[in-house]
Amino acid sequence: MAKILMITGDYTEDYETMVPFQCLLACGHTVDAVCPDKAAGETVKTAIHDFEGDQTYSEKPGHNFALTATYADVTASDYDALVIPGGRAPEYLRLNTSVLDMIRHFFEANKPVAAICHGAQLLAAAGVLKDRTCSAYPACSFEVTAAGGTFADIEVTAAVTDGNLVTAPAWPAHPDWLAQFMKLL
Repeated sequence: MAKILMITGDYTEDYETMVPFQCLLACGHTVDAVCPDKAAGETVKTAIHDFEGDQTYSEKPGHNFALTATYADVTASDYDALVIPGGRAPEYLRLNTSVLDMIRHFFEANKPVAAICHGAQLLAAAGVLKDRTCSAYPACSFEVTAAGGTFADIEVTAAVTDGNLVTAPAWPAHPDWLAQFMKLL
């Protein structure tokens, strides 16, 4: 079974954090969920993004998600794979150089990476999308192409794999996204 690192933060998307975390654990993998400047046992607030017929998603309060490891104590090389949830957390996590360095490690070592929705913002900021196909929430398509990637405009229930990278537009893609990711583990 794989040892997986999940990098998240306050106002991460609830389903995109809690569902993959629980699914991967249920499949026997070890998942360490971390957030910069927070310790194991502390929580991040989540937000629920729903698609209710508006021009964009709505946002509602989610749960408090308990972190399982201390960010300052983790070393990327100790992990077999990386999961990057979406939500609002990626927009500020991309300003943290140590987060970007961790992401780069997984690409340099060709380890499996699963990113969903706004997680593409972290991939773009880390500079790992050049010549890669990447799906994301459609509002992040600019970041994907500006980073030298090809935006995969796919159904909200679909995912795409490009080498070690599995991406999807939003949480309705969980079955396909997680299935493709687990094939790489």
